[in-house]
Amino acid sequence: MFTDTYWPRVNGVTVSVDTFSLALVKAGHEVMIVCSEYPAPSMADTITEFGIEKEDPAREKLKVLRVPSHSIFFSSEDRMAKLSKRGWVESRLDAFSPEVVHINTEFLIADFGFGYAKKRRLPAVYTFHTIWEDYAINYLPYLPDGLLRFIIQKGQRHLLKQASLVIVPTPQIEEIVKKYRVKKEIRRLPTGIDPALFTHGEKELAQFRNSMKKKYPAIKGKRLLLFAGRVSKEKNISFIINLFPELLARHADLALVIAGNGPYLDYFKDEAKHCGAGESCVFTGYLERAELALTYAVSHIFLMPSLTETQGLVTVEAMLSGIPVVAIGAMGTVQLMEGDQGGFMVRNDRGEFKARVLQLLEDGDLYRRKSEEARRHAQKWTIHSLTGQLVEIYRKSFQFMGR
Repeated sequence: MFTDTYWPRVNGVTVSVDTFSLALVKAGHEVMIVCSEYPAPSMADTITEFGIEKEDPAREKLKVLRVPSHSIFFSSEDRMAKLSKRGWVESRLDAFSPEVVHINTEFLIADFGFGYAKKRRLPAVYTFHTIWEDYAINYLPYLPDGLLRFIIQKGQRHLLKQASLVIVPTPQIEEIVKKYRVKKEIRRLPTGIDPALFTHGEKELAQFRNSMKKKYPAIKGKRLLLFAGRVSKEKNISFIINLFPELLARHADLALVIAGNGPYLDYFKDEAKHCGAGESCVFTGYLERAELALTYAVSHIFLMPSLTETQGLVTVEAMLSGIPVVAIGAMGTVQLMEGDQGGFMVRNDRGEFKARVLQLLEDGDLYRRKSEEARRHAQKWTIHSLTGQLVEIYRKSFQFMGR
């Protein structure tokens, strides 16, 4: 598994690589993750932070090769592997002796992976995780949008041409791959989620509720509307912050919880104050993975306003926790919810979004049905259901080498 991002960096690619790698190890396969090195915290600290059992036998068997790296001027959260370490990586891979190379990134680690696969005549499976045409402008706003898209499209085609087989997590990304007109075998495979993390006993939940009330007195006696994810502009968080005062006017027993960290945390805090709902809005900042799982469980409704979710893993996590979802139907959300499964999928319309939230708040029978439906529907995206499909993709990739 080749990836530029891995723990302690928190994003969808990290979760995807880690979840599938552990599942493959549990299924009897040997896995090495090749990733950029982060200066801190240590892997042991990261395991603790994300609620992963330290003594998990699969974790003990999983090999992680961290490549010395340097900082990136346009993203303080990310790292770039050192080009001079290519030979160092290849020598360690030779000792590991992989049969398949799986690339989950578009940057220098991807070049290491494709280069190694070509040298050793191995199949190179590539997962197209991120639509950089839409995201890159947030990192490089000083470049003209048209020029940035041209550069990204050219680089993306170059990567696709090197792949033996391409994995896409959503139908929308599949359409983008087809738009690039690179003739490759495409297989659709969303990221699987381990449901065990989202199962809690009543005693554990009661203790967590009490700890949250002490930390955030504003939520005492309130029903929680939750958003979880990276706190950035592309997540469309302004949509729910500006809608919240209207919901609060109808139901005073509500609090809005924004769980996550990101470059616009202070911006959205100010926005909540300016719209008059600051006292009923809680911004948790970064949450450890175990804490986030418990936060889902004690919340009432999950709100997903993002228009750019490629997979929407947090939506699946919310549904596994039995929380109905109200989401704007765009990108990966369309595939996940398949209409109104586990909640309501609406247009990018403030009135429609508000109406569906109010329905769930005011109709107890509807809420219970949607909660049960959410748990059932989310089972399609559990890691147990999807790992076998990934192994079959690896087997098939040998047929498409050289295409």
